[in-house]
Amino acid sequence: MKRTQQIANRFREVMLDGVWIANTNYRDQLSNTSWEQATTKIASLNTIALLTFHVNYYIEGVVKVLQGGPLEIKDKYSFEAPVLESKEDWETLLKTLWSNSEDFANLIDDMPDEKLNEIFVDEKYGTYQRNIDAMIEHGYYHLGQIVLIKKMIVQKTTK
Repeated sequence: MKRTQQIANRFREVMLDGVWIANTNYRDQLSNTSWEQATTKIASLNTIALLTFHVNYYIEGVVKVLQGGPLEIKDKYSFEAPVLESKEDWETLLKTLWSNSEDFANLIDDMPDEKLNEIFVDEKYGTYQRNIDAMIEHGYYHLGQIVLIKKMIVQKTTK
């Protein structure tokens, strides 16, 4: 198996269908999260919806680069999510996340291994390998937050 296929599978594990590292993934956690839960604020923590937007923002931005486009995302905009006003808004965000995640994984899958060592957009960002690994690590970081926030919400609503 090519290295890029192995890396694509690692990304799929955190986003779409894996249980090896965290015993869960985004699709598992978010598919059964209601719009009300996703938008519930717990103290000063980010909402599940905002974290979902944030993770998708980066995935979507890197997908564009992998498709040959420019890097247009900026850290300062990564938490500037539109307000989710309905169940439909939440479902639309989830559909977008799943679609972007599948596109990301497929683009990595199709990438030649040699591309992993090439510079990603600009030398200051390092290689494709470094940036793809960062997407996986970033995914796990926020997945942990989502799991904990969801537990806090469930605990709060069952009291």
